[in-house]
Amino acid sequence: MINIVFMGTPDFSVPVLRQLIDDGYNVIGVVTQPDRPVGRKREITPPPVKVEALKHDISTYQPEKLRKSEELQQILDLKPDLIVTAAYGQILPNELLEVPKLGCINVHASLLPEYRGGAPIHYSILDGKKETGITIMYMVEKLDAGDILTQVTVPIQDDDHVGTLHDKLSVAGAKLLSETIPLLIEGNVTPKKQDNEKVTYAWNITREQEKVDWNKSGQDIYNHIRGLHPWPVAYTTYKEKTMKLWWAQKINSKKQAEPGTIIEIKEEGFVVATGDDTAILITDLQPAGKKRMSGEQFLRGAGAAMELGEKLGE
Repeated sequence: MINIVFMGTPDFSVPVLRQLIDDGYNVIGVVTQPDRPVGRKREITPPPVKVEALKHDISTYQPEKLRKSEELQQILDLKPDLIVTAAYGQILPNELLEVPKLGCINVHASLLPEYRGGAPIHYSILDGKKETGITIMYMVEKLDAGDILTQVTVPIQDDDHVGTLHDKLSVAGAKLLSETIPLLIEGNVTPKKQDNEKVTYAWNITREQEKVDWNKSGQDIYNHIRGLHPWPVAYTTYKEKTMKLWWAQKINSKKQAEPGTIIEIKEEGFVVATGDDTAILITDLQPAGKKRMSGEQFLRGAGAAMELGEKLGE
């Protein structure tokens, strides 16, 4: 019987934990981030992985910082044969990496060495990639830099956004892990070094990065909006107030106007000029201080006075 400690935190990690349980491994502990306040009411909420672990009566550990924590010694004392991580959120200390005889392996949502870091799914869409994937790799005491065990490619469709791609990669990660662990146990997988010349990083998205630059091409702006949907959500400004842009469509347009100018008002939303001939139809938005609404609802209500020639982003 293989004893495994699983380390993960968000929704992405849940199918991976569930796969380990379904495959019959003895998951002897789950390490996850502490409960956090969530929503407008700031209610203290457990991370999704903790919720899943408790369903299966698995002991959980939630150190704020794993390194030199009291929980670290407790995890060391478990003496697992293998540690599996998936979006845990912290780099593991070396003393933990050295414990499992089968090592520590990570399920990462990119084709490493591309997009090391915490936001690989966002960047794959923001950059207009046509495919991404899952990498199973050994953990080392450096960000996503360990040897690669296995990889699988996942196509990115033109209408994919972070939410849909997240779900596809989560399922693909669970499946690839299920295929990889038996190879690891049997010694039938050869670790491969990452090509350092091809390394790129996917750092966490900043507030400034969320703002739409209307001078970019229509395709780039479309990638921007879907690359931040459904979180943290792209935004612009309208009449000096923030407007979140939840969803949009690309439209070919020959109308000449400064980028950011409203060039057409349609039943389902309003059309904005970009830096090239591809305009953007805003179909799902959230004005400052209002709830999320369709473009049609906006134009019947708060946006009823919107006029052609007005500009966004100023």
